[in-house]
Amino acid sequence: MTPLHLAILTPFLAMPVVPFLYKRLRRFHTGWFVLPVPLVLFLYFLRYFPLASEEPAVFTVPWIPRLGIDFAVCADALSLLFALIITGMGTLVVFYSIFYMSKEREALHNFYVYLLAFLGAMLGVVLSDNLMVLYLFWELTSFSSFLLIAFWFQRAKSRQGAVKALIITLFGGFSMFLGFLMVAEAAGSFSIRHIIANAGALKAHGLFLPAMLLMLLGAFTKSAQFPFYIWLPDAMEAPTPISAYLHSATMVKAGLYLVARLTPAFGGGDAWFWIITAVGIVTLFWGSFLAVRQIDLKAMLAFSTVSQLGLIMSLLGIASLALAPGLSETRAEWFAAAAFAAVFHLINHSVFKGSLFMVVGILDHELGTRDIRKLGGLMGVMPVSFTLTVIGAFSMAGLPPFGGFLSKEMFFTGTLAAFGERSWPAVWIPALAWLASLFTFVYCMILVFKTFAGQKRPGLLDKPPREAPVGMLVPPAILSVLVILFFFMPNALSRHLLDPAAKNILPGLAAPGEPLFGHVSHWHGLSPELAMTAGIVVFGILMYRHLPGWSAVYDHLPRKWTLNAAFEKSLLGLEWLSRRLTAGYMTGYLRHYMSYILVFMILVVGGSLVALDAFRPDLSGGAAVEAYELAVALCIVASTLFLAISKSRLTSIIALSAVGLLVSLYYVFFRAPDLALTQLVVETISTALFLLCFYFLPKLRQVEVPRSFRLTNLAVSVGVGLVFTLVGLSVTGHRLFEPISRYYENARELAGANNIVNAILVDFRGFDTMLEIVVLFTAGIGVFTLIRFRNRRRHEP
Repeated sequence: MTPLHLAILTPFLAMPVVPFLYKRLRRFHTGWFVLPVPLVLFLYFLRYFPLASEEPAVFTVPWIPRLGIDFAVCADALSLLFALIITGMGTLVVFYSIFYMSKEREALHNFYVYLLAFLGAMLGVVLSDNLMVLYLFWELTSFSSFLLIAFWFQRAKSRQGAVKALIITLFGGFSMFLGFLMVAEAAGSFSIRHIIANAGALKAHGLFLPAMLLMLLGAFTKSAQFPFYIWLPDAMEAPTPISAYLHSATMVKAGLYLVARLTPAFGGGDAWFWIITAVGIVTLFWGSFLAVRQIDLKAMLAFSTVSQLGLIMSLLGIASLALAPGLSETRAEWFAAAAFAAVFHLINHSVFKGSLFMVVGILDHELGTRDIRKLGGLMGVMPVSFTLTVIGAFSMAGLPPFGGFLSKEMFFTGTLAAFGERSWPAVWIPALAWLASLFTFVYCMILVFKTFAGQKRPGLLDKPPREAPVGMLVPPAILSVLVILFFFMPNALSRHLLDPAAKNILPGLAAPGEPLFGHVSHWHGLSPELAMTAGIVVFGILMYRHLPGWSAVYDHLPRKWTLNAAFEKSLLGLEWLSRRLTAGYMTGYLRHYMSYILVFMILVVGGSLVALDAFRPDLSGGAAVEAYELAVALCIVASTLFLAISKSRLTSIIALSAVGLLVSLYYVFFRAPDLALTQLVVETISTALFLLCFYFLPKLRQVEVPRSFRLTNLAVSVGVGLVFTLVGLSVTGHRLFEPISRYYENARELAGANNIVNAILVDFRGFDTMLEIVVLFTAGIGVFTLIRFRNRRRHEP
């Protein structure tokens, strides 16, 4: 086990300790004991920071080598970027939660156990080099996020949001799993590095397109892309530290990571470009459009997250054109800049959105509400929170001097490059990008000025307004400082992390030691990108000032035909269908259930005999049938028929016992007296128990049995008997392996036994026999105990 493996497993190893600390050290907030875990991991991943531009660090621990599944981890610049975001944001979120989550009112041991599980699962996703291991951690993120979203399980909306997130992400995860299997079949390996190295063979395989679609389905559901984004706003019922961590910086970035990681294997073609770019741009526009009409600050940030994820997704789609064959060097540089912009905006979004979520949490914590209609005039009361909101919101709007301005300008460059490469069919890409950015500017102005400017409304607030404690302000303040540093020092970040990560998305475009993207400049002169930004500012201010005049457009959106309504109706339809199906076969009669089992067995076993042409009996080696053997067989058949037509329980029991006793004669014929004795004992005991049980049952009523009832029983019985007779005859003609009975022929030499059956039971299968005796002994003790309790209750007054 290497240190990198231990880094992934450390959060899981810390989970069992948290409840113990919570119980024993109640005087202290449990978060203080959890805080070192992400902090130490963040410092550990920083040690790889100088290696970001060199060869990746790869470590492998064999797991299931026969299936090609190894616990292989890879620390390259792309995975390192995500690992730093996961652990760095995790450290700030845990510190923030210490002041946000009350140690008296909250189940902190559950909260931090779920949080550590999610932290470890996300590290496993971004560091795994094996698709199956990645899928394992991928699903762990879904389950742990379900637990975190439903942390306040006493609230109906929390439970509903958690269930919706789990259903949608698990649906995408299962689709992605099927895609992974197809990729492994086409590429011959589960290793991501091997798949990328053999991208040519993968693209030529017939499974390339279905595998790509299934994997993108998983990525789109996890990263809340259109039309699967509906789970993210409902997931905002989770505590604010969870929203800041899962839904701004980490979990929703897993889909982006998957697309970025697999772009070298799938990129360069029109399908990959058009699907990812179209879904990303539509998500960007629709998320920003819906964010404007929200009255809950957290809901507004949720839809803004959907929008920003669409922006990054579209950049990854545009960047894939750099891998298209026959591309000129100039155009390749354009699309390489899109890959750099995707990575840059990825970290920008994590920073400013995490800060905004924390500030909204402060407002909710200190004021008791997030409703914009109740807020206003808080600038003088909460100046620090106002400053942090301005920095985060203006960076999201793409304004200087904040880091979001630089990555937003690069985004416009990428959309224009896609339009230039694909001509008029792609004109909607920069058009929708500009329109979405316009709505982004509007809701950022709403977030800042509707909350902190205007008149105070103290009568509408649940608590008197005041600034938050210093502990809650420190994490968003650190993030806000990073937002400004990313604007003034982008090249330092680019040289050591962003550019190497972009190289992992587009390998081979830059020579070793050469940057993929050149110098990041704050001023490029008068350019189309600058004109687009200026237009956004001018029209955005006008739209914000006249918001009541045009916001009525939201009233015309259909309320019954939304994606949320479609999701709810589909669930209701599935529930109705499942109830109808269940009511059709769950009748309450054991006879029906036995019929299902036996009919299924007939179809599977009998169908296999026919489909595989397996019925080839070989009776050449059979012994002659003696007259007395035939006579016993006829007696068995007669007893069985008598059992079927009998109308008395007593006669049915006797007939059934006769069948067993007659079968014991065959053991005598074939020289197995011990088996015959066992059969006789078992049949005798069974008959006695049957008679005892049926003695206490009520008498049978004389009712008319329908003909269909009898015919069904006859068909099932004949079918089972016929199938197993054919199977028994077929076995005589097939011998795939050497018979194990030859090993037992040496029972006398191996075990010193004269009886081979006794040797098998006592020596060869001694442990099996011993465990069976233990089971019977345990069951006997249980029965004896119940009888004693019953007798004791009878004598108690």
